[in-house]
Amino acid sequence: MKPGIRIIPRLDIKGPNLVKGIHLEGLRVLGKPHRFARYYYESGADELIYMDVVASLYGRNSLLEVVEQTSRDIFIPLTVGGGVRSLEDIRSLLRAGADKVSLNTMAIRNPDLIRQAAHAFGSSTIVVSIEAIRHEDGTYEAYTDNGRESTGVEAFQWAQRVCELGAGEILLTSINNEGTGNGFDLELVRRVAASVPIPVIACGGAGRLEHVAEVIGAGQADAVAIASILHYAAVEHCFGDDDFSAEGNLEYLKSGQKFSRIQPVSLPILKSRLMDQGISCRPCSTKEAACV
Repeated sequence: MKPGIRIIPRLDIKGPNLVKGIHLEGLRVLGKPHRFARYYYESGADELIYMDVVASLYGRNSLLEVVEQTSRDIFIPLTVGGGVRSLEDIRSLLRAGADKVSLNTMAIRNPDLIRQAAHAFGSSTIVVSIEAIRHEDGTYEAYTDNGRESTGVEAFQWAQRVCELGAGEILLTSINNEGTGNGFDLELVRRVAASVPIPVIACGGAGRLEHVAEVIGAGQADAVAIASILHYAAVEHCFGDDDFSAEGNLEYLKSGQKFSRIQPVSLPILKSRLMDQGISCRPCSTKEAACV
């Protein structure tokens, strides 16, 4: 069991809204990202991940304003990704308040960007996001553009290469499992974690807290990025009188329904249960536990 496991809420963002999908598609609006970020910070999150899920599709990253707003009152590491195409993009996000920047699409198109970025900003600042699809023959392929575009790049070989190029961490997402609530792809996470010396953040599939424990134990993940089970527990605490008319599927917010395969859980309870199982993670303070 690896020590000091990090629990990281992942906030997928489309335009001004926090969204959540299944297999990175069918995005439904859940609220405003800064409200969730503040709530997770106060509830004991170790880090946060902001991902602009349509940035590569539209050829831009629109998170600068969101990052600036978040970094003013959130004092835990913030990783930001989506549409990052150049050293200047990375520099702009870091200046806006990001602590780390995640690369995917442009890293595969131009792998030397990883080396250049690690040299310019330090390896600890550069996270490479690998979005992998498991094919019927059991092979894994890295995809880009938020899981939309096939690359022909074998996922495990790519993981080893990004490490050699200087990446400080890998954010590893199973597109097959993402948003389903069926659990993580343990084989994918375990094989990548065993093949690289840098931390691997597992993402995609958590439907209940037992899945988080599984990917830490059997999957050997160094950190876990979680969305659905935390977001669906946080919605009632983070809903405000915001304007959601700009874009997005609002049916989930209007219906008040819960996704049947997801068992929502708060961060303090999740961490407490993990520690009960002997998994080392930063405990929530008394103040944070009061946010349950």
